Amino acid sequence: MTGSALRQALDGLSGKVVIVTGGGRGLGKAIAAGFVAEGCRVAITGRNRETLDATVAEIGGEVLACPADVTDEDQIEALCATVRDRWGRIDVLANNAGINPFYKRAEHTGRSEWQQIIDVNLTGVFFACKHAGRAMLEQGAGSIINITSVAARVALDRTTAYCAAKAGVERMTAELGLEWARRGVRVNAVGPGYFATDLTEGLRSNAALAEGVMARTPMGRFGQPDELVGACLYLASDAAAYVTGTTLMVDGGWTAC
Repeated sequence: MTGSALRQALDGLSGKVVIVTGGGRGLGKAIAAGFVAEGCRVAITGRNRETLDATVAEIGGEVLACPADVTDEDQIEALCATVRDRWGRIDVLANNAGINPFYKRAEHTGRSEWQQIIDVNLTGVFFACKHAGRAMLEQGAGSIINITSVAARVALDRTTAYCAAKAGVERMTAELGLEWARRGVRVNAVGPGYFATDLTEGLRSNAALAEGVMARTPMGRFGQPDELVGACLYLASDAAAYVTGTTLMVDGGWTAC
C-alpha cells in the first residue's frame, strides 16, 4: 500500500462511531484522542465520571462520556444502546479497560484478587465484544480492537492472574476473528509492552524495577501512549480490510527476544 493509499484509508475513518473502554486516562485516553483527530465520534467509558469529563474537555471533538463498569454486563449493554441511540451505529470498539493492582506470587494471591483481575481484564472484554459485536453484525461491518499485553505471550513475575487474563483475551480475539470473519466484523488485538502510564507509575518510580524493564526491552525505554495509536487506527481502517484474528505487538521488541 502506498503512502497516499494509507492516508486515504485513514481518511475513511472520519465520521465513524468509536467506543473506547477505559478511555479516561492512560492508553485509552491516547487512543480516544487519536480517533478524534481522525474525525471520529467517540464514546469513552470508565467508572469515574470526573475523569471522563476531564478527558472530554481536554481532547475536544465529538466525544461522549459514558460512565460504566465493564464487569457489569447490563451496563455494557446499556452503553452500546446509548451510543446507537446517539449516533445510530457502532463502527469500532477499542477494548482497553484493564487493571493490574497486585504484585504477588501465586501462592499469596487471594481468590478475590484473582477474580477482580479476571473480571475486568477478560470477562469485561468479552461483554464489550459481545454487545458491540451484535451491533456490528447487524450492520454487516465493524472492527474490534482488544488491547492485550506482552503478558499474553511471556511470563511476568508475580502477575499470574494478569498473564492468564491477557492470554485469554488473545485467544478470544482469534476465536471471534474466525467466528465473525464472513459476517463483516474484524476482530484483532494490539499487544503493548511497558508504556509510561498511570498503570506503570509504581514500577517506573522504583529505579531498580524500571531499569530492569528498560534492559529487557530492545529499544531500551518505556513506550509513550501516543505510540500505540497508529496500530489502533490501522486496524480500525480499511487499510486492514484483510486482517482479522491476529495480534499486533507494540512492545519495543520485547517479544522478539
